[in-house]
Amino acid sequence: MAVEIDDTDRAILRVLLADGGLNAKAVGDRIGLSQPAAWRRIRRLRDSGVIRGRRILLDRRKLGFSVVVFLGIKLAVRGRLELESFERAVQAVPEVQLVQHVLGVYDYRLRVVARDISDFERVLRRRIMTLPGVGAVESNVMLSEETTCLPLV
Repeated sequence: MAVEIDDTDRAILRVLLADGGLNAKAVGDRIGLSQPAAWRRIRRLRDSGVIRGRRILLDRRKLGFSVVVFLGIKLAVRGRLELESFERAVQAVPEVQLVQHVLGVYDYRLRVVARDISDFERVLRRRIMTLPGVGAVESNVMLSEETTCLPLV
């Protein structure tokens, strides 16, 4: 269920999206609120689940991961136990950054990082293809990426 937010809440969210490590005083200073008022609003946004933690962004290239591949995974059999078994196993693969259960041609969409194409081949052969229930796999190598945030209009 959607949470009611106003323009001030949207301003707070924009500031925190740019730098999630800011404290309430810094957020308040940037949008013209006192520290206590900013703190109360941030707390309400957290308590309501709109804000779900803080994250840091790592530069994957500087860490040696130059390849990103999106995989479409179709399971050989699609029962509840097979889905749960696949989900448990895929979450243990460190190169898999994102697991999405989707409708359509494939059952799952994965975002996988690798150091280079041969490293991706190793991950695909030794880790992905050996997961329980994997049938068909389609790979799409990411060429470029532009990120956007939610439209906080």
